[in-house]
This record gives sequence, C-alpha cells and structure tokens, in this order.
Amino acid sequence: MPAPEIPDERLAKFAQWAIARMARSDRAPVAERILGAAGQRVQDPRVRADILIDGAEARLARGHVPRHLTKAYVARLERADQEHAAGRWAAAGSETTRALLLAYHRVLHVDGLTSPLAEHPGRYTGPLRKSRAAAALRRPRGRSGTAAAPPPGRPQRLLFVHHDNDNFLRPIQERYEANPDVETRVLDTAHDPVVGPLAKGVTRIVQRALGGQVAYGKDLEAALRPHLDWADTVFIDWCQMGAALFTLVDPGSTRIVVRLHSYEAFSLWPHVVDFSRVDDLVFVSEHLRDLCIAAVPRLKEKGAPRLHVVDNAVELSPFDLPKKPDARFTLGLVGVGQVAKDPRWALEVLRLLREKDDRYRLHLIGSPLDPGVGPAAARYHKVYARELRRLEAAGAVRHIGQTPDVPGALAEIGVILSSSVRESWHLGLVEGAASGAVPVVRDWPFFAGRPRGAKALFPESWVVPDPAAAAERILELTASEDGWRTAGRQAAEHARAAWDWSRVQRDFDRLLLPAGSAVCSTGEAPAEGEEPAEQPAAALPAEALGKAAE
Repeated sequence: MPAPEIPDERLAKFAQWAIARMARSDRAPVAERILGAAGQRVQDPRVRADILIDGAEARLARGHVPRHLTKAYVARLERADQEHAAGRWAAAGSETTRALLLAYHRVLHVDGLTSPLAEHPGRYTGPLRKSRAAAALRRPRGRSGTAAAPPPGRPQRLLFVHHDNDNFLRPIQERYEANPDVETRVLDTAHDPVVGPLAKGVTRIVQRALGGQVAYGKDLEAALRPHLDWADTVFIDWCQMGAALFTLVDPGSTRIVVRLHSYEAFSLWPHVVDFSRVDDLVFVSEHLRDLCIAAVPRLKEKGAPRLHVVDNAVELSPFDLPKKPDARFTLGLVGVGQVAKDPRWALEVLRLLREKDDRYRLHLIGSPLDPGVGPAAARYHKVYARELRRLEAAGAVRHIGQTPDVPGALAEIGVILSSSVRESWHLGLVEGAASGAVPVVRDWPFFAGRPRGAKALFPESWVVPDPAAAAERILELTASEDGWRTAGRQAAEHARAAWDWSRVQRDFDRLLLPAGSAVCSTGEAPAEGEEPAEQPAAALPAEALGKAAE
C-alpha cells in the first residue's frame, strides 16, 4: 500500500519541530529520524535543502555529529552549483564557503575522538569533486612563468611566511639567517599592516577564486607583489591562510613552497589553495601525506606540486639533561590542550599502573584543555575533569602548565606518552625520547590499520594498541633502575640519530637552496589512497620529482 502524500508545508512543520527539538536537547534520535523522513519526502528541493542544513547546524551547535551530515553538505553544494550556473559569482562563493565550513566544522574533526574524514577520506570529499562550483574553485589558474634559480652574483632571497604561528619555523630561519649566501625576510600575514587586513575570513578568497571580488584581488596583488618580486623562494609554513592568499596571486618566476602539518588536513584549506601555483608541498610524515592524497586527489594529478616528506626541525641537544632521582616512576604528557590529545587515555594508563604500584604519577605539561571552545569539547572536559579529580586527590597528577623550560620539565619525566587520536609527527614525544624518557605511543586511531601511521614513524616497540598494553610496557621497562635507564638511553640515541636538527637541516638545504635536489620519503613507497589503481604523485621516480631549484 503506497504511503499517503503529505503536502510539503506539513512536512516542513514536522521538520521544524524536529529541528527545534535538536537545538535544545543533546538526546534527539527521534527528532533526527523525523527530520530525515520529512526531508526525504519533501518535493521542493529548496525546502528540502533548508530542512537538511538547518537540522545539521542544530546538531553541530550542540556538539554532535549530525545523522544527515552528508546530505546537508551536498545540499549546500547544490545551492552553490545553482548560483555558479547563473553566473552569480559572489553568491556561488558564499554558498561554497558555507558548504566547506559545514563539511569541516570543528565538531566533526577537531573536538571529538573520531572523524568522518579519517575514516573514509576519499568518500568524504567525494561530493566536492562532483560539485561544479567546487570544481571551479580548484581549477588550476596556473602562472605566467616557471620558478627560476636566483641570478648569479647575489645571495638567494628566501621569504618565510606564516599566519601568527612560527613555532616550527625558528630553527629553519636561524640557519638561513646565519648563511651569508642567503638573504631572509619574514612575513606574518596575520599581523602585517598591509597584508593583515586582507587576511581575514575565507569567503572573499573563495569568491575571488570563482571570479568575484575583483577589487579585493587587486588589493591582494598590490600587497603581495613586492614580496614576490623580492623573493626567489617563498616558504609558507602551514597550508592555510598564507598559502591561500599567495596562490590567489600569480607568482611569476618565484618558487612557492608550502608545508602542511596536521590540522590543515582536517580543515577546508587544502580545497581553497591553488596547488597549480605551488612548486613543492612538504608534509611532516608519510601517513599525513597518504591521508591528504586520498582526501584531495588532485595532489596526484598532472600539474600537482612535487610532494616531499621532511621531518620537523627541532634542536634535541638541550634535552640531554640528567634525570631527577624519582623520574623512573613519573609519566609525562606534553600538550593536553585539545580533545585530539585524548588525555583520558593517559589517565587510564596511570590508573592501571597504580593498581600495581602507587609510586607512578603523571605530569601534565602545557596549557590545559579549554572547555570553552565548544560544546563537544566541554562534554569531553566534563568527564576528563571528573576522572582527573580522583587522581589529583591521591596525589598522582601534577600540572606543570605552560613552561619556557621544557627540557627542565622533561628531566623529571621517566616515561613519555603519546595518547593522541591523531598526530602528524608529535614534537613533545620526540623531545621526551631525546631526554631519555621511555616512549610509549598509542597507535593513533585516525591512522591505525593503515599502511603507515605511528608504527611507520617510530620504532614498532614504542607503539601500543591500548592502555593495558601501555601499562604492561611501562611496568616491564621500569621494573629496575638499570633496565629503565638502558631503555631511555636507547630511545635518546634513536631520537637524536633520526630527528635532530643537525641531520634534518641537510634535508632543508636540499629542498630550499638552489644547488639542491628534491627531498622525498625514504624509499619512495607508494602512498596509500582509497583507489589503489591510481598512483600518487609521490610514487613517481625520484628524478621526476627532483630539480627542486628549478
């Protein structure tokens, strides 16, 4: 028996009730089912889109992943396509931006312990490849010339660009500032008096890429052209605002190098940057490269930038300090300010250890988790704070907080933890290992089970699947003073040999100096995407990836 027809007006009222319910309650499974049923039966595509989008935004506002997220995200893209087909570039840009902001909302990828992008990167970004407006956004705009070597007779000019975050740039800057054959400048796109006002919000960047915002494009050209005319190479740290701004402008013969860390992979920025104007894209780990290639397939298409994997630049010698007498039973966690760090995992390890020996304790180094960033983070923080109070009452946890003396704080640590659900490289863990602390690395769930992840970056013996295995490793390696010191010394030796700046700086020289050649992943193993028949750009022979100074 066919279902009775219900007018769109009545279905819309059902949907509005469901949306209102979702907006004021954390528990709304019935409301979500009603919303889905109403949205499926509505005939008017605009009404249907309103229902799906409003419902998704109501759930996200409460800090929950919407049941109909993909349908809502597609509905936004369909609106963008309609505006684009009509030649309304500003409206198309606005709708495309809203679709991206919906698809990359922090509740989905930042403030939780899972991510739909990490689970199925190619499938999750598939709607962007089907959208005409999104296709126009990623269409290569090209450049008027190819990157040229600096002229003879003067130092190479190297411009470092960041957007209010130079934390990972400092050793690199210092190296080339001290090189008489290199002349350096630094541009902070967030605070520069000329560029800063143009580096606010993503909507006009998208609108400009789609053909609108002509005046904005001229202002950006005027602001960035002096920097591009001066520089031989622009090194942009973080694939976000700075990279988007510079690739809106024709770089001419100036070489553009962009480095992508971790958070950008779970943001809209890789879909906004014009990679046809990027000569070299640098990742800090192979598993991050693999994820980005799967999520952004144009990175393996013709005209894509050369892809490199280069470790972070970090001076490890300051961490070679004597351990404090009671360090053997002290666990350390560096960085607890984000849900992705999942400090509750570390607390569970501590609880298991203290069931065997109550000498074990935990030091938390860095800014605390902020529940004010959103409802999802607040919900995690509520449970975390409750578990933390119990351990604090027993004297098992000490808060170090932000400190300018990280080496000194790590001298008190005998076991360094990585409890995160995702990391690209994990600086704090590497610094802890260099200090002689025994490393215990969670098999980061966002990458576990894939060909590359924590086990590809670190020695396999460092990596554990769960808190029970972590506790077992710690109990075994701290059972005696001699055994603990031996394990810590071996970890420090490995960290310094693999990641100290004295070694990694040669990779940056090959990447950035004109006499160099391209730096690629060890062994150049094929990157793993979701479509195994297609070969990623990073799997090409080294000679095809080379000529970094061209």
